[in-house]
Parts: sequence; structure tokens; C-alpha cells
Amino acid sequence: MAPEPPFSSEHPMTSELPLKGRRPPHHIAVEGPIGVGKTTLTHRLAEAFGHEVMLEEAYDNPFLTKFYENPRQVALATQLFFLFQRAQKLASLRQNDLFASAWVSDFMIEKDPLFARINLDADEYSLYQKVYKQTIVDSPTPDLVIYLQAAPERLLERIERRGLAPEQGIQRGYLEQLNEVYSEFFLYYDAAPLLIVNANDLDLANGDRDFHALVDYLLDIKNGKHYFNPTFFG
Repeated sequence: MAPEPPFSSEHPMTSELPLKGRRPPHHIAVEGPIGVGKTTLTHRLAEAFGHEVMLEEAYDNPFLTKFYENPRQVALATQLFFLFQRAQKLASLRQNDLFASAWVSDFMIEKDPLFARINLDADEYSLYQKVYKQTIVDSPTPDLVIYLQAAPERLLERIERRGLAPEQGIQRGYLEQLNEVYSEFFLYYDAAPLLIVNANDLDLANGDRDFHALVDYLLDIKNGKHYFNPTFFG
């Protein structure tokens, strides 16, 4: 599936942002566990910068509802569908001239094995790794990765509040596992500049204060690992 059309760079919000002559990263990937706010931030960044949006569209996965009901039964099918879906979206960027368009995505394909480690048994994971290595060849590296963190209880609150039926079976223990593997992955991640955001009290859906502070911070990032806590910028 091709990326969604770009948001207009003439949106009134853009002029209010603290750009100060700085150029936003060309390719931005937003990551984090379920319910942390990836898609909301992806849309707001794309709208503000005039970038295209690339979403993983999890609920296109026909196995997902069954997975949350009985993970072991369809874990491998669920995981492979996501892998092929994400790879196809990245391939569409190459076909449409990766370097001619700027985009924000709510996933990076390198996170796919994190879920596989949790959900697959040893034999399934071995098979998955072979498929993964063949699938991610020539995947693009973002110019900035934003990793949103939140405690399991906050994630559960947000999942319940947004009320998506397939997610209502998600257990706290599963979110704890996700947080653990995400934290381990990003502890050693150095393929691109990384911004780690404390999203426990980050309000991106209502008002502009937290969003503007985050944008002001990320526009100065050129390399390395950085941390943003909205309580320090209020």
C-alpha cells in the first residue's frame, strides 16, 4: 500500500511551531509499545512539517483479533503478516523515490523481531528469523527515531480509553514484556539519532504545549541519544 498523501505544509499549526529556521529530519520513525501514542505523534509531526505519513495499519492484519484471544494459536501467522506488511510499505518508498519525499512513520521494521521474541516458540522464532533476514534487505534507515516510553498501567488506561475491541484482551504482563524488550533494544540502538521520550504524562491529542516543546527539542538533534521529559519543559 502506498503512503498516505502528504499533509499541507500551510496548516496554521506550522507557523506556530518553534522552527527558528531549522529544518526537520527528512525521515522520522516513531516507535513504542501499544497505546503509547505513536500514531497521534506521527500524524502531528507529518502535518506540522508537510511530510507524508506511513502507518503500519495493524488492524488490516486478519489474525490480530484471534491473536489477542489465543496468542499461541496464531502467533506465527500474525507475526509474518506484520513483517510482510511493513516490508511492503518500505518497498513502496523505494519505488516512489525514497529520497524525493519526506515521511513520518509509526513503526520501524527493526522492531518486528521484538514482538517475535515474545510471541513465538523456539522453532517458530528460528523460522521467523530466516524469513526476516531475507525480507529486510535494503530497508531505509530513518534520520531520526523517536521512542515513546510509558508505564504499563498508563498504557492500559489509554488502551481502555480508546476502546478498540481487538485490544481489550491485552494483559498487563504482555505490556510489561513489550516495555522490557523495547528498552533493551533502544539501549544499544545506534543506527540513527535517537530521542527517548517519557510519554507517561505527554498530552499530544489535546492542546499544543507538549507537542511544541517536543518539536523545539527534536529540531536540534543531529546525532547520538537524547531524552525528553515534558515535565521539564512545561
